[in-house]
Amino acid sequence: MSKHKEELEHRLKLRNIKLSDYDDIREIMVSIYKNEGGAWTREELKNQLKAFPEGQICIEDNGKVVAAALSLVVDYAKFGDNHTYDQITGFGKFDTHDNDGDTLYGTDVFVSGEYRGMRLGRRLYDARKELCENLNLRSIIAGGRIPGYSKYADQMSPRKYIDMIKSKEIFDPVLSFQLANEFHVRKVITKYLPEDKDSRAFATLLEWINIYYEKEEKLIGNKKSIVRLGLVQWKMRRFNNVDDLMQQVEFFVDTISGYKSDFCLLPEFFNAPLLAEFNDMDASESIRHVAEYTDEIVTRMRDLALSYNVNIIAGSMPEYDGKKLRNVSYLCRRDGTTDKQYKLHITPDEQSYWGLQGGNGIKVFDTDAGRIGILICYDVEFPELGRILAEQEMDILFVPFWTDTKNAFLRVSTCAKARAVENECYVAITGSVGNLPRVENMDIQYSQAAIYSPSDFSFPHDAVVAQASVNAETTIVADVDLDLLTKQRKAGSVRNLDQRRLDLYSIQWKKKK
Repeated sequence: MSKHKEELEHRLKLRNIKLSDYDDIREIMVSIYKNEGGAWTREELKNQLKAFPEGQICIEDNGKVVAAALSLVVDYAKFGDNHTYDQITGFGKFDTHDNDGDTLYGTDVFVSGEYRGMRLGRRLYDARKELCENLNLRSIIAGGRIPGYSKYADQMSPRKYIDMIKSKEIFDPVLSFQLANEFHVRKVITKYLPEDKDSRAFATLLEWINIYYEKEEKLIGNKKSIVRLGLVQWKMRRFNNVDDLMQQVEFFVDTISGYKSDFCLLPEFFNAPLLAEFNDMDASESIRHVAEYTDEIVTRMRDLALSYNVNIIAGSMPEYDGKKLRNVSYLCRRDGTTDKQYKLHITPDEQSYWGLQGGNGIKVFDTDAGRIGILICYDVEFPELGRILAEQEMDILFVPFWTDTKNAFLRVSTCAKARAVENECYVAITGSVGNLPRVENMDIQYSQAAIYSPSDFSFPHDAVVAQASVNAETTIVADVDLDLLTKQRKAGSVRNLDQRRLDLYSIQWKKKK
């Protein structure tokens, strides 16, 4: 067989890309993208394959990759039309892939120069369309270069250039091909690929609509995006017994539930009025007696959560197991399940008056209205804890607190605001007001309940969603949008979680579970 005949024998195969194809892919990209940054790194290809292996397609000829098309699935509403290539690809990490997304996003397509004219690009586009239909996605969207525009930039606008391509008066190697493959121009975007000099940093946002798409809608049980928070700024008053205490608790739970809230947050040591019954004892002994009521209160809180259809964060209460006295917050979900979070850091006064000891673990709790964390009062002043919870994808941090003076309150509230910014989450705080005469170490209270947000354009200008009056018994009911947190983490003015220098530092939990 002659050498010439061997060169004419092609064995084309459409398949998914493997990491071992990197050298072939790099060779093509280097030759094509000389002016646009060259090829991906091996790590970037690895990230794409890890995120969405089905979406990475290539054509090989006699075992060598000669063309490829790569894509992700995204929830397009989270990015909108004015995104950049870096934003949609997570700056090369490709962690923007969302299995629950509605759009197949084309991140790249390229064909070796030696294979131009064989319509391999059309085969890749057809494969993408088939994938889009099989996954029941709404459409394919891609940011398309217009490399021919540099020749006409001094003569016409991008819009005019596109119109002339549509009318076939001008040929553009990229856009003409895409229009021929049933894509339409959705929008012209700027600064999509700043390094793309041939396109003058312009790009066409192209879309192919899947006419077979059927939106899947769950009638019930959808993941909530808008979550309603109810906070109780609790007035300390004397109660004769647990029944009197729980009657007041039920009043507030009923009120919060009446506004269809998803959560009801009570303050730290909201049951402190029960200390009055044991006021003839020293402080450490009296609080251990109050701890005997905790199990009963938790049971009744759980029943309230079920009856009023609201998740209750039951402030905090003392818990004594015969050896250790600890401060614990109970999460009573409206499905009847309970969980608890111990206070880890104990203040000097809590140690000296009561002999409280700290817990040894934290975690994020799953609920029907998002993933939440609980840090009791002093714990929010330790940034490491908030960051550990954020790394577990916490959406809302609840902080029940008890403070006696304004400066103590400011420590809690200022740190809570910082946790919201640095961890890109909502933080809800509430405490107690009023006075408890003749109850040792619980005489006076200071509180201003609030809900804090990250500080960026999508949130209130002062990063305060809602705020109560100072030292007045009241409630706050306000909505928070969890989708805005996703937007903030992926496309915010600053991205504290994503842009950490993990090559320099890290936070490590030392205690074994």
